[in-house]
Amino acid sequence: MDRIRKIILISIIAVAAISWILSKDQPNMMVAMMDYNPVAILLFTISWTIGMTAMMFPAITPMVLLYNRLLKRDSDDNTVGKDIQFSQPSVCVECDDFNTTTNRGNKSSSLLSIFTSSINIIFFVCSYLLVWALTGIVLLLTWSVPVNQFFTHFETQQLQIVYGIVLITSGAYQFSSLKARCLGYCESPLSFFMRRWSSGTIGALKMGTYHGLYCLGCCWPYFLLMVALGWMNLLWMILFAGVIFGEKIWSKGIWISRSAGIGLVIVGIMAIFGILIIPTDMNNNKTGNTDYSLHTDNMNMDMDKSKNTNVKKPTQTITMLNE
Repeated sequence: MDRIRKIILISIIAVAAISWILSKDQPNMMVAMMDYNPVAILLFTISWTIGMTAMMFPAITPMVLLYNRLLKRDSDDNTVGKDIQFSQPSVCVECDDFNTTTNRGNKSSSLLSIFTSSINIIFFVCSYLLVWALTGIVLLLTWSVPVNQFFTHFETQQLQIVYGIVLITSGAYQFSSLKARCLGYCESPLSFFMRRWSSGTIGALKMGTYHGLYCLGCCWPYFLLMVALGWMNLLWMILFAGVIFGEKIWSKGIWISRSAGIGLVIVGIMAIFGILIIPTDMNNNKTGNTDYSLHTDNMNMDMDKSKNTNVKKPTQTITMLNE
């Protein structure tokens, strides 16, 4: 492994590690869902993107390293004069000057190539993360519609049926042809670049976006569960990150996804029949532990009580004086 690839690998590991540390504390998604608070949505988007960085960076490491290698090869193929050699030693000042100028040109070209490759890799990764950032916003806002319109009036058992259906749907997708196709491109970086290769910075943006879409097609059930069931916490992030890493790194990762699918279906069936209670943020809200709207209602009720108490006090005073 050359020095550039080592730097890339260390950078990916460092960014992922920092992202895991920052992901310890997650904002309350229910505030963003129920009130459509712009600040809460912004905080969720930032936290979600950091979480995606922590979870997905280890899995995309082979893709980024191969991309760097292909960029180097593409740059070498277009370098003019890189193989200039002189069979005879130079015997004149003019030849020595020409050799020195050529070496300097090669060094400048090499530095420019490294800089350009670094920029392309950054754009590739950023466009990849942009796909996941937008996905988080869409999932949050889409799921907030049934939460605000229907689920707040559901009993606990009714909510468990809804969550069971979500789990069964996510598990069944693991056996779909679309899952297998997207996973094939994710676990085989060479196949992806053979199909989607595009040179230049625009090409890096395109390929990063395509790779993000393939990853989305491969992994969206896990992140739907994180939003729908409020599982955006460190424990579930580590679990899903491990599953995703195994799917993408192992050549037979499809068996990991199908095993996860079976587990999700079983848990979903148990939730529907009341055998298992799935802990979620909505369940906490039904009990009044973390319900933002219920907390607000209680505050309003307390204010109304205090107003009523203040109104009664003068009446009681007048009655006592009359007596």
